[in-house]
Amino acid sequence: MLDAIARLRRFNRVVTREIGALDTSYLGRGRPLGVARVLHLIQPGGTEVAEIRNRLGLDTGLLSRTLRGLETEGLITLATDPADRRRRIVHLTPAGQTEWQVYENLGHAKARRVLDRAGPRKQAVIDAMDLIATVMLRDDVDIRKADPDDPAALHCVGAYYRQLRDTFDAFTPDMLPLPLPDAVKYRPPHGVFLIAWSDDLPIGCVSLRPLEPGLAEVKRLWVDPIARGQGLGLRLMRTIEARARDLGFARLRLDSNTGLTAAIALYRSDGWAEIPAYTTPPANIWMTKRL
Repeated sequence: MLDAIARLRRFNRVVTREIGALDTSYLGRGRPLGVARVLHLIQPGGTEVAEIRNRLGLDTGLLSRTLRGLETEGLITLATDPADRRRRIVHLTPAGQTEWQVYENLGHAKARRVLDRAGPRKQAVIDAMDLIATVMLRDDVDIRKADPDDPAALHCVGAYYRQLRDTFDAFTPDMLPLPLPDAVKYRPPHGVFLIAWSDDLPIGCVSLRPLEPGLAEVKRLWVDPIARGQGLGLRLMRTIEARARDLGFARLRLDSNTGLTAAIALYRSDGWAEIPAYTTPPANIWMTKRL
């Protein structure tokens, strides 16, 4: 069997070559990949310089030189945020918007060619890439609030419902409503919906809705299979508990099913205790926790 480290290093070399990471003219546009990545992170409404630095992990001096170069090319402008003079905002000029779109089109076409090589194994390749990227970005997962009707939130809830459907025969399509019929309960100041992001991929969610004064219910804890075994479920639960405290709740409840063995083990290890039933099947276990 080939050495695992050697295989990983082979993969790294192939990706480095394939994406043109060492090319002085990435995608034939006359700039290296690092400069193109900075340009690509600038949003239509402008982007804070600190956000670009944090996203790419760049040294402040290197980013400043890169931005000066793009400014000299006439692709960007830099301005101080009038609301906070400590913040600098970078905007694309019309020429910068055109160049941004050229990069987007070329990058999309290159990615399409790579996927086409996979033939009928395309989905397996995509799943493998998501898994690899999620493992590499394990320490950079960001948990953020979202609207329950946001497409990313609906993606997560849909995946959660599909997990239940595949686990329990009792689940039927009419039991899987999207968008959520009671979405308002998951919006502040009533409740909250959280999504865990691995770069720009949603890999987990959890939500909270009020039941009565001082009491709220945790709903729809889901972690993508590619992110399991990394402690993300516990992070989501700890974060939703913190949000519950911020909203003034003193106690939490949840319902679940003993068939979700990993989730039940998580709840028990984190201080949740069983209580009498307060909902109907397919739930068959009910738990509470005092904050």
